[in-house]
Amino acid sequence: MAASFLPLVDICDNFKLACHRADLVSFYLTADLCPAVGLLWPEVVQALQDDNKFAVKEGRTPSWVFVPQAYGHAFRGVHFAQHLSTPIARSVAIAATCTHWRDTGLFASIIGGHMWRNELYPVYSDPFKSQTPENIEFEVERAASSLFGIVTYGVHMTVYRPPIAGSNEETMIWVPTRSKTKQTWPGHLDNTVAGGIPAGMFPFEALVKESIEEASLAEEIVRAHTRCIGAISYFFEKNGRWLQPEIEYTYELKIPPTTTSGELESFCPKPLDGEVESFELLPLSEVISRLHKKLFKPNCAVVLIDFLIHHGYITPENEPNFLEIVTRLHGRFGFEQW
Repeated sequence: MAASFLPLVDICDNFKLACHRADLVSFYLTADLCPAVGLLWPEVVQALQDDNKFAVKEGRTPSWVFVPQAYGHAFRGVHFAQHLSTPIARSVAIAATCTHWRDTGLFASIIGGHMWRNELYPVYSDPFKSQTPENIEFEVERAASSLFGIVTYGVHMTVYRPPIAGSNEETMIWVPTRSKTKQTWPGHLDNTVAGGIPAGMFPFEALVKESIEEASLAEEIVRAHTRCIGAISYFFEKNGRWLQPEIEYTYELKIPPTTTSGELESFCPKPLDGEVESFELLPLSEVISRLHKKLFKPNCAVVLIDFLIHHGYITPENEPNFLEIVTRLHGRFGFEQW
């Protein structure tokens, strides 16, 4: 492998908190200022101030409290108002704010028009602890999560066919092409199955759901043959501005070598819900070539890099940036400095 995979990691893990911390305002749950659950750019803080004014004008209690002074800015942090003390109350408040922004054309490139997903993402007080429904602090519209710098979660699965022992065959991987009408990264290559984890759903159940809806894979096939191989994390800056710290649970589905030609059809993904244009079964060498050509959606590229490391195709001997790649794909977003 002549070319390093580090440039692909650089595309996905592209935000350095240390370089921008002084420009960001912490987003807290309560007046205790612990923990922070997100990071806000000044224009979002201003929009929240305007939202408070709009609430007063409508005779409602404002939703946001601003903590003064830090890092040379007018505010150290923003948190929910005291009356928003439950997950449901916080969810309703942030939904009202984001809906008002959408309806008035604010942040249109992020939440306007077809970018709005009508899908709720969970927010936890600690993004690295148990993601169970009872630990959800509030829920937020998926499209708006990057405005608040909130950690989001996804599931990604690679369906592959290993070579027959003793043969000269290559590992084969099922690779989809995203629909040209997708809100994000239309026409790019993807992982066999991938999607966000909606609020109230465990990772594996989200994967089963995506496998059925996106790739027409039968539930019994997914449950019987899929295994979790870990998780990766990276800090992505979207559109050169909006913050998407993401954690992806990674899975693989190995097509059994003993699978007969008649059974093979059950392991072949097919488009179903319009998210995917087509699927190709590609040899590993072609997958690697397309990775280096940057044809994959950035986070799908790093999921495949993780797969290649896991299976011994990327090693310290053939990748000079091995340690940087591995550590960059398992970061904590500088969470302790939020």
